[in-house]
Amino acid sequence: MEKGDENVHFQNARFVASYGTFSQIPICDSIEVAFAGRSNVGKSTLINKIFQRKSLARVSAVPGKTSTINFYRLDSLTIVDLPGYGYAKVSKSEKERWSGLISGYLSADRDLRLIMLLIDMRHAPSKNDLQMIEFLVDNELPFVIVLTKADKLSHKERIQRMQAFEKEIPYFSQIHVIPFSSVTREGVSQIQEILKEIASESENA
Repeated sequence: MEKGDENVHFQNARFVASYGTFSQIPICDSIEVAFAGRSNVGKSTLINKIFQRKSLARVSAVPGKTSTINFYRLDSLTIVDLPGYGYAKVSKSEKERWSGLISGYLSADRDLRLIMLLIDMRHAPSKNDLQMIEFLVDNELPFVIVLTKADKLSHKERIQRMQAFEKEIPYFSQIHVIPFSSVTREGVSQIQEILKEIASESENA
């Protein structure tokens, strides 16, 4: 870690804009880190915890509420909140729009340094989760898996789920995995350290 990384003030992150179609997204002007995951996996909650804000990202009890790509800025780093995928109770055209947003962004020529893929630790990965992992691996996009809602499992259940993930998720043993809890703040400092390191890459470029 380069000297000066400790000067990253996460609470200074600010909302920039939301975009409903890929064509609306402006050209990339900084390094980017994207957050992805199925609907209601806890992306907005995680973003608020990481940036020490109560409502930087809007948290909704309604799955599928985040239907846009939301951009946030922290100094020289852009945080990209992708729409949640896999929510069944939306129209086919809406699903296709969300899919186009996600695949369009991930396939674009942007300075994307890392994807944080959120998966609910309590359950086996969904078909959409596995498709996302396959897409990231096939396209050689760097990613880590953040296992959300870790506090809802007992110690024994956590061990069982981690063992199950070894069989359920391809290359699981080779992937950097971070258990996360918005209640206990487990994983917050780890994610912040990763973001600090990425931010320092921009400053030292």
